[in-house]
Amino acid sequence: MTTSVVSIVYVNDAPAAARFYGDLLGMLPSLETPGYITFELGPGADLALWSGQFDDLSADVPRTSEVCLATNGGPDEVSAIFALWKSKGVNILREPHDAGFGLTFLAADHDGNRIRVAPRD
Repeated sequence: MTTSVVSIVYVNDAPAAARFYGDLLGMLPSLETPGYITFELGPGADLALWSGQFDDLSADVPRTSEVCLATNGGPDEVSAIFALWKSKGVNILREPHDAGFGLTFLAADHDGNRIRVAPRD
């Protein structure tokens, strides 16, 4: 069995998406090609942005998955990230709320892909 998991997010413009995610994550890509860019999130976990697979992705298409950024800092950190992202103009789909597992909020990238911020389990 593999020891690595790569979460792939389909985007229209990988370099533009990498700038967006790099700004939110506060990191630089670990691999860059014109249509495939990855971020090493930690041991055995990568986020990949892949363009050209579904040209002209529409934000209107329902998304059935999310990228979840799990924080260690609890509700105060979730609230601080929310305030920072909102000040950057990130598209917020659902403001902070208690979802049973803790305070969380939901945002979207420029292609409509969902990004959740939540406490680490």
